[in-house]
Amino acid sequence: MPTKRLEDQIRFILEIDKEKNILRQTHISGFARQENDAEHAWHMATMVYLLKEYANEGFDVAKAMMMALIHDVVEIDAGDAYAYDPQALATQKEKEERAAERIFGLLPDDQRDELRALFEEFEKGETAEAKFVKAMDNFQPLLLNDYNDGGDWREHGVCKTQVTGRQQRTKPGSQEIWEYTKTLIEKNVQKGNIKDE
Repeated sequence: MPTKRLEDQIRFILEIDKEKNILRQTHISGFARQENDAEHAWHMATMVYLLKEYANEGFDVAKAMMMALIHDVVEIDAGDAYAYDPQALATQKEKEERAAERIFGLLPDDQRDELRALFEEFEKGETAEAKFVKAMDNFQPLLLNDYNDGGDWREHGVCKTQVTGRQQRTKPGSQEIWEYTKTLIEKNVQKGNIKDE
């Protein structure tokens, strides 16, 4: 017979599979379909490992990868709020807090506390790990948007001040990646993919 601990862990494992159903506004490469939250988290975790040399400061790579993997599980309940939709963003924090309570609460107490703390650390964005994971959270959709010739930006009529404002949050995690993002933004403004305003 499985222990209650194992049953709780499996319940959480099956619950977070629902993250595959949460669609984001960003499309996968080739613009074939919308990306889901689980794909976004996997892509970010891989980027954390591959791009770690560009972090502004040293950090625990394994911790940051786990932070990337769990940072959006709350969207199973809260849904995805589009980065450039102020109305959706206004209530997102409250929804995500309730979701964190329920979803991480499925785990045994020690793992509940550990993953909830990791989620809260990401949200605050103060540690070296959180800063770099937030940089990847910004950079990943920007790369896909650029690769897809700005399709999502054009579809939503996104302007330069919006993209630059969001991407500035990359700077605390990686000055070098922030500099690179500015070149991608400018390129897409020149191509008409991002409105110059």
